[in-house]
Amino acid sequence: SYTQVSAYHSNTAAIRTDGGLLVWGINSSGQLGQSDTVQRSSPVQIGTSSWTQVSVGSAHMLALRTDSGMFAWGANTNGRLGDNSTVTRSSPVQIGTSTWSQISVGVSYSLGITTDNSLYAWGLNNTGQLGDNSTTNRSSPVQVNTNTVTSWTSISAGGSHTVGLDTNSIPYAWGLNTSGQLGDNSL
Repeated sequence: SYTQVSAYHSNTAAIRTDGGLLVWGINSSGQLGQSDTVQRSSPVQIGTSSWTQVSVGSAHMLALRTDSGMFAWGANTNGRLGDNSTVTRSSPVQIGTSTWSQISVGVSYSLGITTDNSLYAWGLNNTGQLGDNSTTNRSSPVQVNTNTVTSWTSISAGGSHTVGLDTNSIPYAWGLNTSGQLGDNSL
């Protein structure tokens, strides 16, 4: 039995109740974390670590271990893995030394909330989806703070926009808004 699943386009990942992380699908950028680029049509396990959360993007994945360490692998265009490089990784690499409580992956960017409720973002930022008041791509996590919010409980990455929930249960959105996806009554 499983505790969590995540999928995007041509990849799927699932965490078993024993903490095993299984992945399958396309692997052209090493996004299955198997140290190769061989496509898998049945689940394969990533290492022997015990995992609590996984998020699948267009060509990369993030996962949290039971010790709250965050790991990333796959395509690293625009720095979406957060390892301060743009080098593609076909096996998991640890991102920073912070302890993490939640992750979410967008098309070419990533988000994470630390155990102290701080929000970080990295990767593609062409529409401001990182929320750092710029459109500069980031290859390592940068803290996201609005004028009034510094503490977060939930985050979700879209294609090119982000939605977060602060510790007062108030939702915020930023990034691309061509279809009104930010919900602020504008386009």
